[in-house]
Amino acid sequence: MVRSRPEGTGQTTEEAGRTAEGAGKAGRPPSLWRDRDYVVWWSGEGLSSLGNSVSTLAFPLLMLHATGSAAQAGTITMLHMLGRLGTLVLGGALSDRVSRRALLSLAALVEALSMGAVAWLVYRGDPPVLGLDALALVSGLAAGLRSGVTSPVLRRIVPKERIADATAQGMGRDMLAQLLGAPLGGLLYSVARWVPFLFDAVSFLFITLGSLLIRRPLGPDRRGDGEGRPGLVADVKDGLRVIRRSDYLVFTLFWGAVLNAVAQGFMLLFVVIVQHRGGGPTTIGAVTSLAVAGGVIGAVAGPWLMRRIGARRVLLLSAWLFAASFAATAVVPRPWQIGLVMMIGMTSMVPMNVVTESYEVRLVPDAYLGRVTATGQFGFQAVQWTGPLVAGVLADALGVESAVLVLAAAMAVLALVLHLARRRLAVLDVPLEEVRELPAPAAAHEAAAEEGGAGDVTGRSAGQDAERGPGQDAVLTEPSKGRAG
Repeated sequence: MVRSRPEGTGQTTEEAGRTAEGAGKAGRPPSLWRDRDYVVWWSGEGLSSLGNSVSTLAFPLLMLHATGSAAQAGTITMLHMLGRLGTLVLGGALSDRVSRRALLSLAALVEALSMGAVAWLVYRGDPPVLGLDALALVSGLAAGLRSGVTSPVLRRIVPKERIADATAQGMGRDMLAQLLGAPLGGLLYSVARWVPFLFDAVSFLFITLGSLLIRRPLGPDRRGDGEGRPGLVADVKDGLRVIRRSDYLVFTLFWGAVLNAVAQGFMLLFVVIVQHRGGGPTTIGAVTSLAVAGGVIGAVAGPWLMRRIGARRVLLLSAWLFAASFAATAVVPRPWQIGLVMMIGMTSMVPMNVVTESYEVRLVPDAYLGRVTATGQFGFQAVQWTGPLVAGVLADALGVESAVLVLAAAMAVLALVLHLARRRLAVLDVPLEEVRELPAPAAAHEAAAEEGGAGDVTGRSAGQDAERGPGQDAVLTEPSKGRAG
């Protein structure tokens, strides 16, 4: 029997009651670290992130050793990325129609087997390049499926009032894994070339184990209407309809995609300008570590700032600080100064992600969350490659400092757009725990037919809704036309 979920919580009634009871006893929301399911989930994802950071360093080193070709080293990374991109939307659609626990477990198991096979081939000596390429592609395909189920699973585990904390803690965890992964990968590779890949394989097994140990039902809830389930294509279209019904989701989808491309371009110029200032490989590594440490600080500060000054102010402040940090790197003279500036930049970048992702998770109904988040990730990753390409062309044509200033100007434009899009971001004025879910496409169609298309989807009052212009997160009639990180 399917138990009902309170609107927007992602939990069953029984679980929400337990959460509320615990919060009442403590006088505040209970700590996530006292939640067994959350700790199991967070630990498994953290070990997997660490393993991925280790193999990300080891793969290029292995290909350079085996072939001497930098192009081949880039090819194996590209194949993994293309594989992930190819199944991302599919993973999101599947997570809304089949067991999320099974999908998460099996996808992580395929990744574990792929990396285990790489370790075995390297251990035997003289691994076939085509075989390694194929395994990297398979691992990427499984990674795309797993990424599609991540947000829906997290929503079932974490109560609504702690979504921002969980999002920030996940980002901080991944930043820390990146910080530790590179030196650990180099150390393991120096022990034996196959060891980093075995480490990565074992790390994926912890996701499979963790998903089986989580006690909460992860969904999706079974359909109780007795009707047949539409096909995957129809599911994806329904996810797009959910996006298009929210001005916030549409705006952050496009704004976030451009932001991601600009940030990726700057990451390339960041390395180039440190080298241009006289930094060698060791210095570049140390400066990069400073920047990543800033991301960890931002993960801690993000939820706290949201509660103190509000989500909209956090987003605006973070965007302008990020733009200023770009410009400052072009003028400070020493590598260590560049590192400190980028520490500030990354400290501001993570709260931007915390705000946009937390509100997306709260707005989207559980039954559509996999499709919506996967569509957003697909959009970001489909255009992020343009950032390094454009940044490289600008650096060759104008010089690295001028290229950095061009990207800083682009980031300033993105920050200015946030001010101009005030009404599209109106939901950010609502406390996160009070945000109401968007209606599902079918429910929206019925409401539009009965009430002329009016609907409150952001948790604001009817009076506020009446002041809203057309298309501002209102329910639209069918057919209707749909992130940032």
